[in-house]
Amino acid sequence: MWQVVGQARAVSILQRGLERGTLAHAYMLAGPPHVGKMTVALNLAQALNCGSPEPPCGQCPTCQKIASGNHADVQIIGLTQNGDAAGAKLISIDQVRDMQHSASLPPFEGKCKVFIIEDAELLSVEAANCLLKTLEEPTDRVVFLLLTTNEKLLLSTVVSRCQRLELTPLPSPQMEEALQKRWGIEPQLAKLLSRLSRGCLGWAVTAASDDRILQARTEKLERLYEVIGADAEVRFNHAAQLATQFAQNRAAVQETLDLWRDWWRDLLLVKTGCFDYVASTDQSNMLNNMAGHYTMEQIRDCLGSIMAAEGQLRQNANPRLVLEVLMLDMPGKAGNNRGELSTKVTVDDG
Repeated sequence: MWQVVGQARAVSILQRGLERGTLAHAYMLAGPPHVGKMTVALNLAQALNCGSPEPPCGQCPTCQKIASGNHADVQIIGLTQNGDAAGAKLISIDQVRDMQHSASLPPFEGKCKVFIIEDAELLSVEAANCLLKTLEEPTDRVVFLLLTTNEKLLLSTVVSRCQRLELTPLPSPQMEEALQKRWGIEPQLAKLLSRLSRGCLGWAVTAASDDRILQARTEKLERLYEVIGADAEVRFNHAAQLATQFAQNRAAVQETLDLWRDWWRDLLLVKTGCFDYVASTDQSNMLNNMAGHYTMEQIRDCLGSIMAAEGQLRQNANPRLVLEVLMLDMPGKAGNNRGELSTKVTVDDG
């Protein structure tokens, strides 16, 4: 039984290939983080090696060993598996060469060898070119699965050697139902997580089991509220802190900007009365209160500024300058014109 929730099209293609014996030797699973790429990859590895009449059964010793990461013929390659290079930022050519050597040997305990390359967009140029040679000369009983959140960063020649399967975010109602029925999460929390996850079930499941994730989100929102009501000096100090963090952990700053963008989007929805589409259901009181302090134009402009800043950071613009401009563009709580900062609070009576 396939364990992934949703993704019917991708599962159907793989299931049909299994039944007809027409599986490709390499697949690229593309989709946002935590959408289910690794689950699909492991399920396919189980199906290729499971002895059940209807694989993957998920119950036999083979399926269980693959699920726990203890099967000799199923290997995951990625930064987290590169124990000899702590802090490495790219998947190295040595890792690919080790994989190639293993692929040249027959399966040790199963029917088929499966190599899962996690975050394949992080392959170094040398590693990608080395992998290309292997993809061009497929070996029997060997399947390669490249998992990526940004296929544009992969060599086009590597992409062309793989069959592409896109995994898409789940609709909130489907995820909410799955969280309650499969993971036993209480309805209110399931509703919140299904909306905050942007359709990525893996994030929701992890957040349900780790209170620190939602706590960290709450702390970031509290900091956002402080910045909204602060003067220029406080905003510039926060921009400097984020720029320093960006040099050490780009992903963390990206998450912060994503959270800010989602909050302002929710504020726009509250302002227009579209309450059913608000993601931050746990912030309803604050959103309702803050909506009266801004015009529609201010909210739209702020959303545009955040998205522009995200794009500039991806293009390696000066992070401190980008973040300082964003701080100036963010309207103050008083509903002043864009870029005019004030801590005075007024309420628009309509």
